[in-house]
Amino acid sequence: MAVTLTERAALQVQRHLAKRGSGVGVRLGVKTTGCSGMAYKLEFVDHEASEDQTFESHGVKILVDPKSLAYVDGTELDFVRQGLNEGFQFNNPNEKDRCGCGESFRI
Repeated sequence: MAVTLTERAALQVQRHLAKRGSGVGVRLGVKTTGCSGMAYKLEFVDHEASEDQTFESHGVKILVDPKSLAYVDGTELDFVRQGLNEGFQFNNPNEKDRCGCGESFRI
């Protein structure tokens, strides 16, 4: 089981944590929402929870709660710029379908 970051995503996380002045990494999870059923949650965290699964990629810790791990196992998180838009992109091999607006996905 693993969750990874591309080098671009890791640099973006490191920049944001430096700007915040604190933090141990990012927490990746899923929530029930949207027309396809699930959406990703990504947040910067200051403390690890005892139940978190911890992965490290390019020097950045990625924390995943046990309930979300089954849905995000194998996911690679990238940071992309397309025109004027930029943001994190989730490359999840478990996804079966995504809604038209890209807000939610189905496993």
